[in-house]
Amino acid sequence: MISSNSGRRRSFAVSAAAALLILTGCGTGTGSEGAQAPTTTTAPATSVPATTAPSASPETSPSAEPSQTPALPPVLEASEPVSFSIPTIEAGSELLSLGLRENGSLEVPPDGPGAPASWYNQSPTPGERGPAVLLGHVNATGGGPGVFADLRALKSGDLIEVKRKDGSTATFAVTKGEQYPKDDFPTQKVYGNTEGAELRLITCDGYDPETGLFDDNYVVYAELVT
Repeated sequence: MISSNSGRRRSFAVSAAAALLILTGCGTGTGSEGAQAPTTTTAPATSVPATTAPSASPETSPSAEPSQTPALPPVLEASEPVSFSIPTIEAGSELLSLGLRENGSLEVPPDGPGAPASWYNQSPTPGERGPAVLLGHVNATGGGPGVFADLRALKSGDLIEVKRKDGSTATFAVTKGEQYPKDDFPTQKVYGNTEGAELRLITCDGYDPETGLFDDNYVVYAELVT
């Protein structure tokens, strides 16, 4: 069941570099970014007697309009993901639940043939408020496609279905896909808080045949529709 009030809005660490980026984005003072705290000054003495300002009558007092907070998009209650499927590219697997290694780096799913994708368990569960993160390989050890081999074929509006432990299915619609260098990854953009329930699918990209390594990541963005 979708609720407009439920769901947690969580920030979460991905790596030491990610944590550093998030911390440097926070101000150390109480003022807004770029603003200086007001300095305290002593008013000069004056011989002019103080006067009392006349109070406004109810007829002339401006009426205070109640502030209205925009409603947040509806979200689902928390429930861990079990599996995912993407019908348009015939992709899907069960989902592992992985977190961080002792050194603070992100755990990744196994890369053998038929290896499943994983849910990063320090991110919101799919359907909760915020960006749920799924990780998968673009290819398998020894060759062959990985579970996220065809992410680049996804188009805006394609659906991603995530089955959850409570028996519900969170359905997301793709909004875009973007490629980023691993040494210039936009951590806050990918992992930062969102007003609604969103999904991120992340895999490797930018294969360099000279080194045999992937220099980039490819990220698919999607938003909850049901």
